Amino acid sequence: MYRYKITFAYDGTNFSGFQIQPNKRTVEQTLKNAVNKIAKHPEPAISVIGSGRTDAGVHAINQVAHFDIPYHLSNDSMRKALNSILPLDILIKKAELVDNDFHARYSAHRKTYRYRVDQGEFVNPFKRNYTAHFKYPVDLNKMRQAARGLIGTHDFTSFVASGSQAKSNVRTIENISISRDELRNEVVFDFTGNGFLYNQVRIMVAFLLEVGAGQRPIDDVERVLAAKDRTQARMTAPASGLYLVNVDYGTNDEKD
Repeated sequence: MYRYKITFAYDGTNFSGFQIQPNKRTVEQTLKNAVNKIAKHPEPAISVIGSGRTDAGVHAINQVAHFDIPYHLSNDSMRKALNSILPLDILIKKAELVDNDFHARYSAHRKTYRYRVDQGEFVNPFKRNYTAHFKYPVDLNKMRQAARGLIGTHDFTSFVASGSQAKSNVRTIENISISRDELRNEVVFDFTGNGFLYNQVRIMVAFLLEVGAGQRPIDDVERVLAAKDRTQARMTAPASGLYLVNVDYGTNDEKD
């Protein structure tokens, strides 16, 4: 068996998330169908293992997955073969033959997510599936100060949605950057960490927007973290503004 690592982008608008669900269109099922077609539908079917799940409506710029297939193709041939089968809302950017000990989920060191917030007066119909909308003026410096309190290793119980299956809510956030895209009239958040809990990024964004709009004090992050109470963080930003930007494995896994 040959193990391939694929790096791919998708528009999450018309997917019911990444993970396979009965009678739902998902990224994982769509990839699985394509891989098994290339492999001539073996029994049992080949599984595609992603670096992690994304919810319905969430997008990816560089998601990663792996699969094992009984046929050897060059990296570029595999990329082209998959793209010739897949729908237009998924693009394989790179396919790499890797060692069998590579695992898309367990080999990952860190992930980076981006969140885009449109600040127009009204919802832009051409951006509504690709950004959140928050029309109120926000102070970036206040949000940056509050974000410092989220950086580091913390118990993020207050920032995880119900339904999480994580055994521990302790995670490490390495960096948070907040910038303004003047051309697009957007506020852009980037989060890098060793892993993120269910809806964690979306809850943190909503929290920071409240700080930026003067609806919370800057130092409220300390109180909310200490409370370990989801209701204290209040809101969850919509899925449409969230993008998985990068999965970092720390090494070059590609084989010739």
